[in-house]
Amino acid sequence: MKVGTAAALCLAGPTASGKSALALAFAARRGDVEIVSVDSAQVYRGMDIGTAKPEAAERAAVAHHLIDILDPAEAYSAARFVADATAAVAAIRARGRLPLLVGGTMLYFKALREGLDPLPQADPSIRAAIDAEAAERGWPALHAELARADPATAARLAPNDAQRIQRALEVQRATGRPLSHWQRGAGRAATPPGAAWPLVTLEPASRDWLHARIGQRFDAMLQGGLLDEVRRLRARGDLHPGLPSMRCVGYRQAWQALEQGTPEALRERGAAATRQLAKRQLTWLRSMSDRIVVQADADDVLEAGCRELGRLAPPAAAAQAREGGTRDLG
Repeated sequence: MKVGTAAALCLAGPTASGKSALALAFAARRGDVEIVSVDSAQVYRGMDIGTAKPEAAERAAVAHHLIDILDPAEAYSAARFVADATAAVAAIRARGRLPLLVGGTMLYFKALREGLDPLPQADPSIRAAIDAEAAERGWPALHAELARADPATAARLAPNDAQRIQRALEVQRATGRPLSHWQRGAGRAATPPGAAWPLVTLEPASRDWLHARIGQRFDAMLQGGLLDEVRRLRARGDLHPGLPSMRCVGYRQAWQALEQGTPEALRERGAAATRQLAKRQLTWLRSMSDRIVVQADADDVLEAGCRELGRLAPPAAAAQAREGGTRDLG
């Protein structure tokens, strides 16, 4: 990627690594940044605390896109995200501003930057059969089956990740080929426009540092009213644990705690599930060989992150007008 030529920047990292703080710091320095959320949970309205959505003041200071665009009863997909994000980026650029795509849903980043895989359409009969097997044997047993058929995919899925285990088994049974075969790009038509968008990632050197941050953030969510938020969602009557929105980390555990009457167990269950999510996110990131890594737990992380993002970005319009040239942030 040529320095200073990117039309859009990508900033990824595991949960609680400090992505939002870096994005806002960079936006404050530039003055022309708009943020596009790359988060499969923040798209849902009414799911604010458990998704760590930016505060109202932060959204007032910097324009944010693809937040609160969907009802929790609806499903979202990588294909829809690519369409929505591409449209948002085009609109931001048309305003003469810089799009910064920020989040932790790695599948969305992969789809945006590398293109969508030619996966088969959903097969209701196969899905129903898989659901019946899961009801009888449990999702961990189906995860073990997936590990035998498609070890590469199983390695990045949690044993209770029902949605993704179901899809991986569905693809394998429908096509006779594992999901990992299709995700290597078999049959992909062409390199998409987003392939050249540079990716800066926040990755900690210390796992303990990240785990401590995850625990602190989950505590803050509990103190901020996560259980009450999930109570309100359950009270609607049209939501259930099988929906993608309610399978989001934190919400799934909170729903279970309310259903079982064990709210005292939520803190440990939620933090443990979030640690597993972070582990999977880091596994995704390490497969992206073109990424530019910034150490998330370094003392100068904001300065280092702004410097890398600024090095890749085109000069800000205000800086060009003021200085008649380019400037490097940091």
